[in-house]
Amino acid sequence: MTRNNTHSNYSHPDSSEPPAKNTLANQDPGVSRRDFLGMTATSLMLAGGLAGAAKPDSKIPHRTLGRTGESVSLIGLGGYHLGKQSDPDESIRIMRTGIDEGINFLDNCWDYNGGESEIRMGKALRDGYRQKAFLMTKIDGRNKATAATQINESLRRLQTDRIDLLQFHEVIRDTDPDRIFANGGAIEAVTEAQKAGKVRFIGFTGHKSPDVHLKMLETASKHSFTFDAVQMPLNVMDAHVNSFEKKVLPVLTKGNVGVLGMKPMGDPFILKSKTANAVECLHYAMKLPTSVVITGCDSLPILQQALDAARTFRPMDSSQVAALLAKTAKAAESGEFELYKTTHHFDGTVANPQWLG
Repeated sequence: MTRNNTHSNYSHPDSSEPPAKNTLANQDPGVSRRDFLGMTATSLMLAGGLAGAAKPDSKIPHRTLGRTGESVSLIGLGGYHLGKQSDPDESIRIMRTGIDEGINFLDNCWDYNGGESEIRMGKALRDGYRQKAFLMTKIDGRNKATAATQINESLRRLQTDRIDLLQFHEVIRDTDPDRIFANGGAIEAVTEAQKAGKVRFIGFTGHKSPDVHLKMLETASKHSFTFDAVQMPLNVMDAHVNSFEKKVLPVLTKGNVGVLGMKPMGDPFILKSKTANAVECLHYAMKLPTSVVITGCDSLPILQQALDAARTFRPMDSSQVAALLAKTAKAAESGEFELYKTTHHFDGTVANPQWLG
């Protein structure tokens, strides 16, 4: 547990969905960087990387991705922050190190960093790494033509002929489900891509409202469609107010739908509340029936933090959960640490409606 205490002070931009900006390229989360990086850890990691550092008995736990039956790593690499490094080789180093250490779930999106996140991930997946990865990306298009174009662009950037999990991105409006499932809607492009072998599994993601998630599931059911996976914020603040954990998670687990947890640290506003540290945040998300906890790892030390959290995770008992929720309850009331729910700070498709088509 010593490592937990050491790494728990890192700030962390853990989003897989970036804050909104007015252009596709050069988006910036607009939050302060971490205050420090341990000198010893940093020098060791940057000198030799992390590859080979794990002991044989220190493997990353895997869980089953719902009805798909796929085995996925407890930690997933968030794609947005893998396109922010000034040196593209550093992005590739982070991804390959994560895979070498046992992470197989890779998150991405058509709109992340003007496509740069997918481009870098495509390069990282060369040389045999594609076969080791469960690759997920997302599209914004709400109509068939826009969705089809974005799917093909993602395949080209990622340098692959198939995407393991394709998700409808930012399902945050009450109108999104009806648009996606309308005649000529995006669902037609995605299911056609699946039939063509370009896509294996289909899901959706959003961060705004549990009620919109429930409507998406209900709309799908009306069209005799069942999602393979659903992505949503799951963290110590969400547990208190307008909660995905309380409203959506039970529906997914009952239907054996894969659960993708994101924003375990609120990107990184929960850490700014000073009510929970990084490892506590990650462990809370891991204690839920999540298949994968997606977290942004924009440096080797932050990757190490996530790896350590996965390796040291043990089921939390009721008293541990109660203590953590008691610490975070007051801070959660105002919503200031869940800006993805309460503001447009993370709503890329609101700032860029043209992405929807």
